[in-house]
Amino acid sequence: MHIVDKLFYLPIFAPILPFQPYFYKIQAQTHDIITDLSLISALSVGKTEENDRFSTYLQNHQLDGIDQQVFDLNSRISASIDCQKCGNCCKTLMIVVSEAEADQVSKHLNQSRKIFDESHLEKGSKGLMILNAMPCSFLKENSCTIYEKRFEGCKEFPALHLPDFQKRIFTHFMHYDRCPIIFNVMEQLKFDLNFEKELS
Repeated sequence: MHIVDKLFYLPIFAPILPFQPYFYKIQAQTHDIITDLSLISALSVGKTEENDRFSTYLQNHQLDGIDQQVFDLNSRISASIDCQKCGNCCKTLMIVVSEAEADQVSKHLNQSRKIFDESHLEKGSKGLMILNAMPCSFLKENSCTIYEKRFEGCKEFPALHLPDFQKRIFTHFMHYDRCPIIFNVMEQLKFDLNFEKELS
């Protein structure tokens, strides 16, 4: 639902107000921020086809200033969402860990790399390392116990503050039903770009 504020100068007030030209002002419409994960999940299912169209639109149009537009939306919407009350990324994402990050966190925990790796990592045949638990074993009461030393994947997410937004459309929609910030930024962006009318 969009919120629209309309200010009218009504002719019926003319006898009691100083004369001035008629004016009609509409405030920019704003998408209501949704944080309930169950609702976001349900809405996401119903928006599958719409999101496919929007994804195609974003990938196939040159949109000048889109990065700054997303930066601004991310800043405004993130300020209205308490990530510690959500923590869904920490509960559902598989985070890739580099050797340097494993060294840093194991040192921070006063563990040997061998113990750290056995306790927290799963290793692939090509050297890929990922955290071996979901929710993340470093998540306690929706707070990260290694926050200052957290992994780059955690620091980056949801990556709406990074340039080249249009090159990461697939990734953003992959997390659209997981992250309230991504969900709300995308919903507001749909409206701001007026994309359905652009396609008609």
